[in-house]
Amino acid sequence: MPLPGEVQVESVMRFPFPRGPRLLPLVFAVLALAGCAGDLAEHVNIGTVYPDTMALMAAKDMDRGAPIMIRITKEDSTLEVLKEDRQGRYRPLKTYSICRFSGGLGPKKAEGDHQAPEGFYTVAPNQMNPHSREYLSFNTGYPNAFDRSFGRTGDSLMVHGGCRSVGCYAMTNAQIEEIYGLAHEAFAGGQTAIPLEAFPFRMTEANLDRHRDDPNAPFWAMLKTGSDAFTAAARPPQVAVCDHRYVFAPDGAPRPGGQSCTAAS
Repeated sequence: MPLPGEVQVESVMRFPFPRGPRLLPLVFAVLALAGCAGDLAEHVNIGTVYPDTMALMAAKDMDRGAPIMIRITKEDSTLEVLKEDRQGRYRPLKTYSICRFSGGLGPKKAEGDHQAPEGFYTVAPNQMNPHSREYLSFNTGYPNAFDRSFGRTGDSLMVHGGCRSVGCYAMTNAQIEEIYGLAHEAFAGGQTAIPLEAFPFRMTEANLDRHRDDPNAPFWAMLKTGSDAFTAAARPPQVAVCDHRYVFAPDGAPRPGGQSCTAAS
């Protein structure tokens, strides 16, 4: 039960998603996944938005159903939710401390390497798993087109509750409950996929210089290009994959690289 003043998102069958051509997939697949995914539960819990977060939305001129994006930063152990304001800019809404993630800095490359992903992903409604044995979870979208272009293996890389991780990003149950609520409000408002950026550290020149001798330095410099594209426009860029590289274009522009490139997710 929600506390006084909280908003409890209704069950899947009663949740007011748009109808018609904007109809989203309402019934999320029960994911029979190993590792970070999980088991069927009797009650479908799809999130709670807490009063302090509702107050933040009002103060930041954000509609409840406006789109969101998620930014994960390993070195800071943070998961940040950004939300579109009424001027069309994505601004930070709330930052959560990650309880635990597996591995260290650097992308996931192979099944069993216990690394958490880095890169540009998207989360659609069918990636949400309200039946997770880790309370609630959603799939990061790894491997995306960039990962697949290198033959990288592994799947079911999640953000979930339960505060324990084997290759995933683990949150507390209270945190994932609210992140779920924010995602469902965005889906109800018409968003079809939530951009998810997973970075090793804050994408600054100083941090790149600090890690310049790391074998992953060229990869991280490429991630910074995408981060800079967001900073310039205050909106998530379009992301495509061309010749084993991420390429970026402003939101609303033609796909970067043209038809010869593949959408990242």
